[in-house]
Amino acid sequence: MTAETKTLTVIGGGPGGYTAAFAAARAGMRVTLVECESLGGTCLNHGCIPTKTIKSSAEALELAQNAAAFGVRIEGGIHIDPAAVLQRKERVRSILCSGLEKTCASLGIDLVRGRGRILRAGLVELIGTGGTRTVEADNIIIATGSRPVELPGLPTDHTHILNSDDALRLESVPSSLIIVGGGVIGCEMACIYRAFGATVTLVEGQDRILPLPSVDEDISALLQREMKKRRIACETGCTLTNVTTGPDGVHAALAASPFAPAGAVPRPEKTVRAEKVLVTVGRAPCTDGLGLEEAGIAADARGWITADARMRTSVPHIYAIGDVLGPGRVMLAHAASAEALCAVADCLGKDTGRDMAYRHIPSAIFTSPEIGCVGMSERQARDAGHEVKTSVVQMRELGKAQAMSALPGFCKLVADARTDALLGVHMAGAHATDLVAEGVLALHLGAAVADVAAAVHAHPTLAEAMGEAALRMPQ
Repeated sequence: MTAETKTLTVIGGGPGGYTAAFAAARAGMRVTLVECESLGGTCLNHGCIPTKTIKSSAEALELAQNAAAFGVRIEGGIHIDPAAVLQRKERVRSILCSGLEKTCASLGIDLVRGRGRILRAGLVELIGTGGTRTVEADNIIIATGSRPVELPGLPTDHTHILNSDDALRLESVPSSLIIVGGGVIGCEMACIYRAFGATVTLVEGQDRILPLPSVDEDISALLQREMKKRRIACETGCTLTNVTTGPDGVHAALAASPFAPAGAVPRPEKTVRAEKVLVTVGRAPCTDGLGLEEAGIAADARGWITADARMRTSVPHIYAIGDVLGPGRVMLAHAASAEALCAVADCLGKDTGRDMAYRHIPSAIFTSPEIGCVGMSERQARDAGHEVKTSVVQMRELGKAQAMSALPGFCKLVADARTDALLGVHMAGAHATDLVAEGVLALHLGAAVADVAAAVHAHPTLAEAMGEAALRMPQ
């Protein structure tokens, strides 16, 4: 069977789903894409893009507040306009969503507004505004994503106790905010709402913020110091208990976390109060009504779909990509897009020569300062048995950083001391989420530190940090 005669049904129109649909259509497949909400999924509608749009407003506010340091005088008061921020966020979202719809039309993709239910391999029931129908497909890709999960004792009421979706829809800035969860979303929200003027307390159960294996511990320490400078209270090794809500906001207690490391000094319980609490802990798979059990598609005990290295589920010709695979993979939009291309290649019968590779997928964290990471952290490298060497360059050493008054941050390279192979790149500072791309390419190509050092980096730029760190790496 040729690619031109093959059919594909994709359930879910997020970054994984639309990437799969576009790639398959461009390869000549006849594609049906099913999405019950707006195209773009969590990333475009409730996550990456709205967060970064609002973060841009926060950065503009801070720049205006510090304009005098650049020799710019602004007369009158400077304040945030929450309604205008939300309008801009929605305008950006709408532009990007419209672009996805136009691409579907130009590629001849059958875009179905509704839900898909897998009846069996090769057959999907489409339940949409126009009624119910079935469609046959040679291959099916599940890309239904994930949703925020509630914590026991912290049920979301969308008024006093919020989830991450609610935080992107607030029509006013709360005077005070407790954020439960010091992961990526929690830290990003802490920086945004502090810039907007809220008093922010960040509560994290583990002993550091951003407690992710892939985030180097020096990055966590830097961010916590910068948050302290911004008067964001970071309560690590703590949990929020005894939560009550009332007309004056939320009352709770900070208690020792069960996740605190052994031997940690017990912390006395204390009472805290805030206008609102934002819960940014955990995600759950969006698989309700998908027909997994009936179709025989295997999932783990928490409901995350299981798939092999080519994104194939337990049922032949049914694939799963993106967040629906759970935290055992990489729950990032660009990872979902890469998984989509891997799945489509398999649908087409192409041997790409490699399975889906996760080792060099970067993390982009939009805190203040930004963070970009790829490859192994120093701890991961040592745990993997490498004899490790590192090199660090502070951003404040760079002429461009001084010119921008963007001083906090550093670039840290992690390498194998025996072979000089680059193992990881960890950056914090202005535009770190963009700058880490050089590290991604270097790791992808198997570069040694000497290769990076030999590459001439333009001056004056922030990218010099990586080149200078390579030049300073111990031999």
